[in-house]
Amino acid sequence: MLERLLEFLHPGPDSTRELIETLADAEERALIAPESRQMLEGVLRMAELSAGDVMVAAPRMDLLSIDASYEELLAMVIGTGHSRFPVYEGQRDNIIGILMAKDLLKLQRAPELNLRTLLRPAVFVPESKGLNELLRDFRANRSHLAIVIDEFGNTAGLITIEDVLEEIVGEIEDEFDVDEASDAGIYTLADGSQRVAGDTHIEAVNEAFGLHLASEDFDTIGGLLAHEHGRVPRRGEVVELGGLSFSVMLTRGGSVRWFKVTRLPAATTAEPSE
Repeated sequence: MLERLLEFLHPGPDSTRELIETLADAEERALIAPESRQMLEGVLRMAELSAGDVMVAAPRMDLLSIDASYEELLAMVIGTGHSRFPVYEGQRDNIIGILMAKDLLKLQRAPELNLRTLLRPAVFVPESKGLNELLRDFRANRSHLAIVIDEFGNTAGLITIEDVLEEIVGEIEDEFDVDEASDAGIYTLADGSQRVAGDTHIEAVNEAFGLHLASEDFDTIGGLLAHEHGRVPRRGEVVELGGLSFSVMLTRGGSVRWFKVTRLPAATTAEPSE
C-alpha cells in the first residue's frame, strides 16, 4: 500500500521522452554526470532505431571485386583505411564474403593463394532489424560488419559494430581521425579530396573552394546542406551543391559530423547558389 501511495504522489515516467527529461533533471541536480546522461539517452534512443537508420547506403559502400588484382586491392585498402571489406562477384549486389585488410599480407607473401580462401562469411540482416538486437548478434557472433538487405533481398547497405556503438557513446575516434587543429574544419585527404566538418562556417567553405554559397539564413555548411536536401542526410548519402559533391562520412547526435567533398565533373556542375 505504501509503495502504491508513493507511486501516486511521485509517478514515474510514462514515456521515453519523460524518461529523458528525468535524466536531464538528474544531471542538473548533479545526481549523474553529463557523460552518463548522454550515454543513457543514447541507449534509449538506440532502442527506436533500426539497421536501415544507421547503415552506409549501398551506393556509398567500398567494395572489392573477387577478380581484382593484388595492386587494385591494396590501393583500395590504403585509400579508404577500412579494416574489413565486402567482396562481390560479378555485380556489386552479389556479396560473397568479407575480406580482412590484414589478410592481404598473406597474398603478398604467397601470391599463389586464391583470394576466395581468405574470405570470411558475410552476415546479412534486414533493414528493419533493431540496433539492440543487432548489437547482441555482433557480440554473440564476434562479427563487426553486417550487410543490410531490403525487403526484396537486395543489398541496401552495410553497418558495423562501431556504427551501433556510436549511437550510444558518440563518435569513436580512431587512428585515421585527425585532431581538430584547423579552425576552419577543412582537411585535405590522401586522395586529394577534402574532409569538411558539418559545423564549418559557410564563409570558410566559400573561401576554400572559391564558391559563393548563400549564407544569410545559415551559418554552417551542415545546416545549408540539410536545407537543400530537405532533411539531415544520413551517413553514405550525397548532396550536390555549387559544383561539389558532399558525401556524408559520419553523423552524430542527429547532425552531420564530417563530409567528404569532391568536385563534380564539369559536365554535371551546376551554378553555385547566390
